[in-house]
Amino acid sequence: MRILVDALSARLGGGQTYLLNLLERAPDDAGLEILVLAPEQLALPARANVRRLRPDWPTGNPLLRTLWEKTRLPRLLRRERIDVLFCPGGVVAAKAPPGCLTATMFRNMIPFDQRVRASIRDPLQRIRNWLLYRVMLRSMSEADLVIFVSDHARAAIGRLTPIRRAVTLAHGIAPAFRTHRQADLPRPAQLPDGDYVLYVSRFDVYKHHCEVVSAYAQLPDELRSRAKLVLVGEGGTPEAARVAALIAERGLAGQVVVTGPVPYRELPGFYRHARMILFASSCENCPNILLEALGAGRPIASSGVMPMPEFGGDAVLYFSPFDPADIAQAMRRLLSDERLAAELAARAALRSEAYDWERTAQATWAQLRELAADAHPRR
Repeated sequence: MRILVDALSARLGGGQTYLLNLLERAPDDAGLEILVLAPEQLALPARANVRRLRPDWPTGNPLLRTLWEKTRLPRLLRRERIDVLFCPGGVVAAKAPPGCLTATMFRNMIPFDQRVRASIRDPLQRIRNWLLYRVMLRSMSEADLVIFVSDHARAAIGRLTPIRRAVTLAHGIAPAFRTHRQADLPRPAQLPDGDYVLYVSRFDVYKHHCEVVSAYAQLPDELRSRAKLVLVGEGGTPEAARVAALIAERGLAGQVVVTGPVPYRELPGFYRHARMILFASSCENCPNILLEALGAGRPIASSGVMPMPEFGGDAVLYFSPFDPADIAQAMRRLLSDERLAAELAARAALRSEAYDWERTAQATWAQLRELAADAHPRR
């Protein structure tokens, strides 16, 4: 039984994190061989039945990568006698040969969110998302298996095209982020003294950083003096510049701390020591940051746009990410009401137990192996 994972497009944190969590928990089965196409800089786990394959020309450029997948990958699938081609990036570019079935995932909601697409100013990004919408939809409609990471996303795609076989498998929480029992976890040196409200996310329009900063500015002076707002995420974007300008305009330079990107391995300490955690995104498929926040067992206020309530349940206080006044009210409640904050912190820790990478990986491999078994009679 041979499964090829085409993860050449996994060049950012989320895609790579998913791939590593999956491969580290691959079944230890001599009858299963897993072949992997992945960026060269991504170190794969050392497992006896996991083998890296390398394209025979550079695939860093998306156009070159797609061309290679269309012209060279089918030959590779035939030569290696692959039973299942799994494309976790959401696009199946290769035409699988007879006897090889295909599986893909739906992880990128942006091309399917008209509100977000309308907010994109860069013409090239608008074209890119227009193309992704069509290519991803076709890939999902033609695949033998589609793995969804939320029921919300599954329903959204189901309204657009029929799916042959679908399963919902949410992402898990890495053990390092289950910090709600680690009272002695060191406090990162980058953090300001005292309490802080934490928001971890890259800067983009649909992440609503400007609304969050505006909401924080509406808090009473007494609350802002007690808890600073800490924004963790990659900058260098037009939205990051807008946020910086807003902080200066509102006179919040001493109270809003923008740390820039933080190494993934250091994030657990940021979550664990927060007075409260915010998550204000309005476009997600599986909100990994919200899951990591649950693992910290801290009070959480989150966007009420789906699928956030699907994951947070009754362990989170929800707000409209489009309304700074509503965000401010949620912050005010969690910073002022210690009983509510403690109750939500306990609920968050309990809710986090529902999301486990071990279970997710086992269920994913079970689905792929079942598909591979279906492919054998076709050879």
